[in-house]
Amino acid sequence: MKYIQKIRLQNFKRFGIFECEFDSKLNIIIGDNEAGKTSILTAIDLVLSGSRSKIESIGLENLFNIDIIQEYLASEKNYEDLPKLCIELYLNEQDNPDLNGRNNEDKKTSDGLKLICEPNDDLGSEIKEVIKQTDANFPFEFYSITFKTFSGETFTGYRKFLRHILIDNTQTSNEYATKEYIRDIYHSNIKDATEKLKHDNEYRKHKEHFKTTVLSELNKRTDEYHFGIRTSPRSNLETDLTILESNVSIENRGKGRQCFIKTDFALKKKQGDLDVVLIEEPENHLSHVNMKKLVNKISESDDKQVFIATHNDLISARLDLRKSILLNSNSISPLTLQALPETTAKFFIKAPDNNILQFILSKKVILVEGDAEYILMDAFFKKVLKMKLWDSDVHIISAGGTTFKRYLDIAKVLGLKTAVIRDNDGDHNTNCKDRYSEYVSDNIQIFFDDNNARSTFEIAFYEDNKSVCDALFAGGRKTLSVQEYMLKNKADCAFELLDKKAADVVTPSYIEKALVWVSA
Repeated sequence: MKYIQKIRLQNFKRFGIFECEFDSKLNIIIGDNEAGKTSILTAIDLVLSGSRSKIESIGLENLFNIDIIQEYLASEKNYEDLPKLCIELYLNEQDNPDLNGRNNEDKKTSDGLKLICEPNDDLGSEIKEVIKQTDANFPFEFYSITFKTFSGETFTGYRKFLRHILIDNTQTSNEYATKEYIRDIYHSNIKDATEKLKHDNEYRKHKEHFKTTVLSELNKRTDEYHFGIRTSPRSNLETDLTILESNVSIENRGKGRQCFIKTDFALKKKQGDLDVVLIEEPENHLSHVNMKKLVNKISESDDKQVFIATHNDLISARLDLRKSILLNSNSISPLTLQALPETTAKFFIKAPDNNILQFILSKKVILVEGDAEYILMDAFFKKVLKMKLWDSDVHIISAGGTTFKRYLDIAKVLGLKTAVIRDNDGDHNTNCKDRYSEYVSDNIQIFFDDNNARSTFEIAFYEDNKSVCDALFAGGRKTLSVQEYMLKNKADCAFELLDKKAADVVTPSYIEKALVWVSA
């Protein structure tokens, strides 16, 4: 099995210097907006394609790191300081001497491929004229684009060292993207160049046959002008191919079905010639049921290396969090969850839908035990911190007491600042201190009421807000006390308090401590 072991980026998109090691089977790239998920897939696609025209169609100005360009233009603009763009893919051992060498930034003997975009020294004098101008633009047009193996050998798209396909589900409505997908799938299925030539020859012959037979009677009636069949490069076998499901063209399927077909087709076992499958946001346009089906298709694929860029909780958790590569828009260093306990990874694979992605991508988190605390947290923020919850960097997640440790396993690995607010259930030493002692650290703290009589949030809240709660809920009570009514209708009471008495509530002291700590 051929696969990519590591990627190294230099001055590519948002990355100055970036390195990341990959799993041989599955890599789930998770990140917030502008974190670089798509950039990693694009980088892999560009190198494996070996296509200069693909880079030119995107434009070097859209591939170079903008900060390094601006930094250069603000400098003395020496020719020797012109930055270069480099993408390196380190491969597992391929048994191919053309791939093996030390032509890489690590200067270590490895199998691999690289893309280099650097000043064309043959145009050095022209470049110097451009950069010395007062209002100089960056000389992208004078850069060379070269694909090399780690042995130093130049290669192009006509020689595929790893066969791959990029499925961009954000471009489902783009006709060009669909045609590119069909073309790539076609190339991955043909046996060799000879089979491709036979197909082209037969297709051209059938076109000529159609012209000389079907169109012949019509052309007899058109005098000196005749109808023919296009034979240009823009009208050939590859441009006319489509993929059919139940005799319906993929272009005539709904967007969700198109996304499913593309991914399913690429992952099928008989697609043995594909080594690498790159999938951009597989969740696009899919219903929840079809999303689960797609997750199963991906998890069953074990003969290809799969890369997935996603925002989706279901995909990231159900496919094993330990395969995740986490990116943040505030950092260029990747984080992984390889150190996550296996039991926790399996928990999120089997657990009901959760907020795991929201948790992972947060800067600071408060985990609460129930809906009532979650609903009233906005009021508590305003009272304690004099700000609205959504203006802070803090995310509130209602996790339930039995799942706190699962989230804290992730917080330990990521160093994520996490406050847990939980009930003491009548014994704060056993249920709050002892139970979480292995997690408490500089970035994880547990907050609880140390009065065992105040065993739940509703009891503590009622005691601190008795007059407010009595005024709101006492009317009409016959058999239940206000306290009992609040315990039986936790979420409804919390919502009514937020709606009618938010400005009057008093925040229980243990919750106030949690807010102050997590916001510091």
